[in-house]
Amino acid sequence: MNRDDMVLNRRHFIGAALAGGAAGLLARPVAAQAQGYPTQPVRIIVPFGAGGPIDMVARPLAQYFSQHVGGSFVVDNRPGANGIIGTNLVAKAPPDGHTMLVTTGSFSANPSLNKSLPYEPMKDLEPVSLLAESYGLMLMVPANSPFKTLKDLVTEVKKNPGKMNYAITGLGNITHVTMEYFKYLAKLDITAVPYKGTADSITAMLTGEVQMSIVSTTAGAPQLEAGKLRALAISGARRAPNLPDVPTFQELGYKEMNLTGYYGLWVTGGTPRALVDRMSAEAKKALKTDELQKFLTNSGLNEVGSTPEEFRAFLEKDIAFQRQVFTHIGLQPK
Repeated sequence: MNRDDMVLNRRHFIGAALAGGAAGLLARPVAAQAQGYPTQPVRIIVPFGAGGPIDMVARPLAQYFSQHVGGSFVVDNRPGANGIIGTNLVAKAPPDGHTMLVTTGSFSANPSLNKSLPYEPMKDLEPVSLLAESYGLMLMVPANSPFKTLKDLVTEVKKNPGKMNYAITGLGNITHVTMEYFKYLAKLDITAVPYKGTADSITAMLTGEVQMSIVSTTAGAPQLEAGKLRALAISGARRAPNLPDVPTFQELGYKEMNLTGYYGLWVTGGTPRALVDRMSAEAKKALKTDELQKFLTNSGLNEVGSTPEEFRAFLEKDIAFQRQVFTHIGLQPK
């Protein structure tokens, strides 16, 4: 071997050693970040008002993470623009897992409702876990409403087109889409009135600002039990186990009605995979706790606790489904 060959071989050896050492140094911080996480308080963004059904999922989840992951996990309600404002905060946060998102079907609806978003849903946000799915949403009226059945309501609306209102928790939200799809099938003329969250929409019914609303089983079940609201129908394909007396729209003749909600957990896109996997596993454990099991049962929710890959596949299908429904009901992106 001549001197030039020796120099080249030595350089190759040194370069390979440095590259391998750098790779090791890069790998160790990622693993260490997942292991030593969190290093500061974690914000769990709920992009709707306090007291709504997403809060009821996010707060016990935050408590579990604080106790079992360590550190401080705090729910931060950031309502507005059908969840876009709060979701964008997570999308633009540093990708270190210290800002998380818990939300529902608005995430799937917003890409179809808006010509442009300040973030790319499937790139700027990383799916962590599909937490739970609902049996549907309920069409509810005040307990003192003259509408005892869905047929009563449909008959009266057709007699007085355009004279009744219903509450929604944001344009394009699952509450909006579900009611608009029912209006499309039943050929009804009712005006949507947006509110910041479920608690506000329920208050609007109770005070007479609106005559009806679509409400999640999570928020609606306690109102039924308290005798404040009456449920006329549920939008899923089968009755909720905790609400056996509430018929489905399908049972009442609207065979195409099958819209359900979901609750999911995200982090900022680009968050290290080891951390995403860890929090997905922790979320699954959280769903097994007595508190969340009781909540899921009482709220008529199906526990899921998916992997990140499963949740991503679910979201891709749901976003496509939302586009189909929007086409049916004539909602155009703005």
